[in-house]
Amino acid sequence: MLKLSRFAAVAVLALMLSSCGLFAPQTVWIDVRSVDEYAEDHIANTENIPHTEIAARISDLDLDKSTPIKVFCRSGVRAGLALTALEELGYTNVENVGGIADAREIFNN
Repeated sequence: MLKLSRFAAVAVLALMLSSCGLFAPQTVWIDVRSVDEYAEDHIANTENIPHTEIAARISDLDLDKSTPIKVFCRSGVRAGLALTALEELGYTNVENVGGIADAREIFNN
């Protein structure tokens, strides 16, 4: 009979859960508007990294390159620039959800 250490058993269980989608990584929401825009109005529990700083500051979040990331701004234009910058850095699961109103609708559902 195969005997697993407690650590190995937990690792096997985590692997099984992740393959079933039960242990999926949490989506990270990033508001790429300016600091002033974010201070004026924002969605709770979202990060604020202005699109001009996204390439330099994304590593501060210590994310795996496959982590689901949703970016948004006022209209979707800056989010598109942020998406391109993140993809160029190797992030593979980034989505531009458009403007803050669009993000609010998706985030709250």
